[in-house]
Amino acid sequence: MTNSERASLTNISNTDRKLSFSSSPNMLSTLKIAEYLFLAAFVYAIGITKLFPGIEIAKIWALAFISIWFFLFLLNQKFLKTSNQSNLTQKAELYNSLSADHNFLENNPLTPAREKALQYCHELIEDYKKVRSSSRTIYYTLQLATVIFSGITPILVLVDKLDIGISWFKWLPVIFPAVASIVASIVTSFPFQENSVAANTSVELLEAEQEKFILGVTESYRCYDIEDETQRQLKAKQAIENFIIQVNNIHLNQVQASVQTKPSSQKTVTSTEAQSAESNEGTVNAR
Repeated sequence: MTNSERASLTNISNTDRKLSFSSSPNMLSTLKIAEYLFLAAFVYAIGITKLFPGIEIAKIWALAFISIWFFLFLLNQKFLKTSNQSNLTQKAELYNSLSADHNFLENNPLTPAREKALQYCHELIEDYKKVRSSSRTIYYTLQLATVIFSGITPILVLVDKLDIGISWFKWLPVIFPAVASIVASIVTSFPFQENSVAANTSVELLEAEQEKFILGVTESYRCYDIEDETQRQLKAKQAIENFIIQVNNIHLNQVQASVQTKPSSQKTVTSTEAQSAESNEGTVNAR
């Protein structure tokens, strides 16, 4: 096979890969829209069964809609996983295209290893994104609940002076402040905001390190400009090792920071308990 034929085959394969990746977002968006539509249709069918119990066919349609929605949900998750794997493969092969050596481009045995390293980093990024999203949602929800319950309490106190004639309404000025106090205690006891900020920092660091590894923009990841093939392979192996070490350092620093915050909170609680015990002993001795 001549160099021109090899180059044409490479261009054809790259074109097919680009077409497949360009169609992936369109397919994902189409499946997501269909999933939401069938979920909305299920909710609409349930509403019809509640408003008009005599329509028996609405129950059948509701069962059909929820079945189709569940199938689309599983299909969407499977397609998303396949798309992410394809994107990682493309990122692993992107670095090879920077080399001018065709043998390094086509027969690089380190491409699967690069793909595994990128997959490991991608899984950590997704985990930290879930922690960031859940912690942020819980924090803002609890803060909003505290503001609402605290703001409604004065209004209920004023309304309580009116003769409404509802017995359970008199308990609301007591229940709402208690709930607001409990929610505020939960916010201060659990570091939801700190976890969100720490997870966001880890995501930013991991994504930046991943881009450096993919493009080879730093000295520890650059090996495509080495002319000797043996030295280039050794440098490529060293780049993968450096990337794994750096990702592990980012992850371990985050784990150690989260572990160090727990003893500090425990020490605060212990010191508070010790101070209360000392005050109790002083009271007994005074008596």
